[in-house]
Amino acid sequence: MVTPGEPELSTRGLLAAIADGVSGNEGGRQAAEYTVRGLLTDYYATPDTWPVTQALDRVLKAINSWVQQQGSIRPELSGMATTLTCVVVRGSFYYFAHVGDSRLYLLREGKLTRLSADHVWDRPEMQHVLTRAIGLDSRLAVDHGMGELREGDVLLLTTDGVWSALPEYDIGAMLAELAADKRDAAATADALVAAALQAGSSDNASALALRVDALPKENLRDAVLASRQLPLPPKLKPGQSIDGYRVEEVLHASQATLVYRVIDPASQRPLVLKTLHPDRAGDPDECAAFAHEEWLAKRAVARFFAQVVAPAQRNYLYYLCTWHEGATIQQHLDSGKHFTMPEAIAHGTRLARAVGALHRRSILHRDIKPGNVHLGADGELRVLDFGVAQSGLDAETGDAARAPRAGTPSFLAPELFDGEHPSRQTDLYAAGVTLYQMLTRHYPYGEIEPFQRPRFGEPAPPSRYRPDIPLWLENVLLKAVARDPELRFETAEEFVLALERGSSRPLAAPRKMPLATRTPETLWRAIAAISVVINLLLLYLLVVR
Repeated sequence: MVTPGEPELSTRGLLAAIADGVSGNEGGRQAAEYTVRGLLTDYYATPDTWPVTQALDRVLKAINSWVQQQGSIRPELSGMATTLTCVVVRGSFYYFAHVGDSRLYLLREGKLTRLSADHVWDRPEMQHVLTRAIGLDSRLAVDHGMGELREGDVLLLTTDGVWSALPEYDIGAMLAELAADKRDAAATADALVAAALQAGSSDNASALALRVDALPKENLRDAVLASRQLPLPPKLKPGQSIDGYRVEEVLHASQATLVYRVIDPASQRPLVLKTLHPDRAGDPDECAAFAHEEWLAKRAVARFFAQVVAPAQRNYLYYLCTWHEGATIQQHLDSGKHFTMPEAIAHGTRLARAVGALHRRSILHRDIKPGNVHLGADGELRVLDFGVAQSGLDAETGDAARAPRAGTPSFLAPELFDGEHPSRQTDLYAAGVTLYQMLTRHYPYGEIEPFQRPRFGEPAPPSRYRPDIPLWLENVLLKAVARDPELRFETAEEFVLALERGSSRPLAAPRKMPLATRTPETLWRAIAAISVVINLLLLYLLVVR
């Protein structure tokens, strides 16, 4: 069991795990020990933006591959495998992952409930033969579950050496003593093991008990957005200071946000300070969303993003990040810059890599466009503005369904106008439109105004606006901005590969979308018109006769 300190306790939670090596030989012992140690270590190395279930699944599948490999290359460890049951307690929820026949129980208000299902054959003579275990098969299927915690809940993880020897009534009675504070968790686990051995258990007997004494007053999202309680700073002018940071320049001002270039008093280096407009002070949702933007920006740690800087003290709602000399692609276009083909390909490749870096952290940017892509004087490309971004955390808390069409209309994928939720494909679509506009100064489906309900036909070939675009690059762009998500690049890495291979391994030209799919209403109108003409012709023939 691992009980980390902050901030890991809030972002990743407490983790408890139990494993029971299969067959009791050296291989089983090593599989169980490696699985538990590996899980307790690697789980806390996963990105904070990954949902708990995704983090557990990724780690356990990597461990399964290692156990499988060891069993195949070392004869003495042949057949090594282990059960595993683990639970994460984070905020006011528990999440569990399970494979094998170790078990997870929950005692709530005196009622004992088994949360896990045994992965064994259902025949009476084979009820001790596992159908699933770590190391048993190259493809690992893990059971996942979650639920809300209450104060006084007791969780029990135990191997079959305990639960098979004791009736659930006895297990519940011992856990009830823990719930009533008549015995502590360690003594309860020891009592369960001792009772199982006294009842004649000859198998590995292990137990781990947890009691929920108190829960956070706020849920995880509220904890992440605690900074929303800070007041908004007043509108600042060059020369004024906030928490010691001197304002040098107003970089951006909108109805919602203000962005300044400031000087760090300690290092004298320039930084970017972003905050909400003072008029938004009375909007708690805006403040919460801004704090969530900061939380995501902190986790986008790569050369493709400005890095968040922790202030020495903070008395207002804002966040700081590194400042870089340069301009956005939109600013370059507005100034009349002409991007050469090699420049556009290089920038497009780095943009796709940046989008891929976000997706590996389970972050959807949702507003990729030339105005949010910065080309630094240091030669680096950086993606800016996480104002409408989402992460795996949003999926867990139900916020992913909010504002599905947030972003800039001309860069929104067609399915978003049909009410679909944002996805990796919608980010890749926006990246494709950005590269398309960088080269042609046009949009593949024309410019889309806010609140417009656009109709998407076939995208205009970029060579229509710029004849020097090679055929292989045109095919890449048309695939990136395809109307159907299934015809686009599946991952950012696939997009990068297509740009890097170029003419050496060109993509096939995208297939034309059938009329029935592209404009079904036009097809049905044509059918109706033909039907009317035929009926009139038949009527004429009948009258003539």
